[in-house]
Amino acid sequence: MPQGLLHHRHVLVAIACITTLFSGRAPAGERPPAIVIEDCSVFDSTTGEMHADRTIIIHGDVIAAVVPAGEPTEFPSDAVHIDGRGKFAIPGLIDAHVHVVHILDYAHVTCDEVLPLYLAAGVTSIRSTGDEIVAATLIARHADRHPESSPKLFTCSPLLDADPPIHRDIGRAVTDPAQVPAVIEELERWNVTTLKIYARTGPAVGKAIIDEGHRRGMFVTAHLGPYSAQQAVADGIDGLEHIWSVFNYIIPSDVRSEPGYRGRLDLDTPLCENLIAELVERQVMVDPTLVVFRNMILLPDVPEIRNHDDNALVPQRLRDFWPVYLERTGCPQGGPLDDRRREFAKFQELTGKLHRAGVPLLVGTDAPEPQVTPGFSLHQELELLVESGLTPADALRAATMNNATALREQDRLGSIAPGKQADLVLLEANPLEEIRHTRRIDKVIHAGHVCEPATLLELVSRD
Repeated sequence: MPQGLLHHRHVLVAIACITTLFSGRAPAGERPPAIVIEDCSVFDSTTGEMHADRTIIIHGDVIAAVVPAGEPTEFPSDAVHIDGRGKFAIPGLIDAHVHVVHILDYAHVTCDEVLPLYLAAGVTSIRSTGDEIVAATLIARHADRHPESSPKLFTCSPLLDADPPIHRDIGRAVTDPAQVPAVIEELERWNVTTLKIYARTGPAVGKAIIDEGHRRGMFVTAHLGPYSAQQAVADGIDGLEHIWSVFNYIIPSDVRSEPGYRGRLDLDTPLCENLIAELVERQVMVDPTLVVFRNMILLPDVPEIRNHDDNALVPQRLRDFWPVYLERTGCPQGGPLDDRRREFAKFQELTGKLHRAGVPLLVGTDAPEPQVTPGFSLHQELELLVESGLTPADALRAATMNNATALREQDRLGSIAPGKQADLVLLEANPLEEIRHTRRIDKVIHAGHVCEPATLLELVSRD
């Protein structure tokens, strides 16, 4: 698309976001009332244990105390009391990989129309991983103004890529290491928390982005291409997006010409073991985003994915656009379905291997890619992680404390503890017994606001 038209599109997106900011409900001017959740079980995201018989006390948007149930405690006289008997509290879930402009823009959907989906699913924070920066910033401001209906949004740079960028709507060309300081200085003024290296960037520019990002205290992640995982890890990358950013760099050159080789790849080779050892040593965080790869590889051939109940929750315009986007991008990949199933099984095998070795995993979805429903796809990702060998407790720790650490927000988010922001999900069944119980949501509390999932779903655009 010509750059002039791209600029025009971005201006329109920004205007749409500005309109949203000033046409929505006014934010609550008053501090949320104190909340007391009595006699519930509380998940400890540092140890992975569920502690029974606890009372959670919330003042405003902060957790004031977590005490044994029945312990003499003074509650504010106007506190809202919630009966937690038989309920299980987990920290607010965090989606570490979403887009709040890309895909939605093409589908003529503005992000405010789907933000309530995240909260309805218990996702209280989201990390953009590459979007048009003006529109994303405006969406983040909207979310801050409406904590009763929107998750907290942490913004990222556009995709820092070669020229022309692969995704011209959300990419930015950076072709010379000498350009990097000025580019990142500008992005810093937009308060981005993450820099993302994209798939056509070479090693020289990639290293310059890592060095400059670290000089400014930013988290640097990458969807890799010619800049190999081995090089990026040696250069100090903080995170890798998608299981491809590991898988594609453990394939011996002599097997690449064999049909279906990806589904038969041996993961017990020195090439694989050495890369995993480097990831462990440097504690590089890997965000597998299994749910989007499952969809990319298997759609539209598998009815249970194509017709998943979660898909009906998004606006009709987005559902109508998903097959158009699949056709444009050539998904699913070619080849027999059995070969593709074996390839995805290898992605899950590698994910389990990374976890067992001690690589810190993140939990992200790449919503709103086709059939990746904002918010609810995070529950699908948790299920896929457990299928890959994580325990439910491990998966929950990754979706809370690990993700908070990637955001550099571990002192404020990621656990239910005094002094942390009051972000938590009250479940009707124990998720440590069955990870699908994360869907059995009674209430969501975000920044001290009590949110009812059914009410939130009514706010989502249907047309």
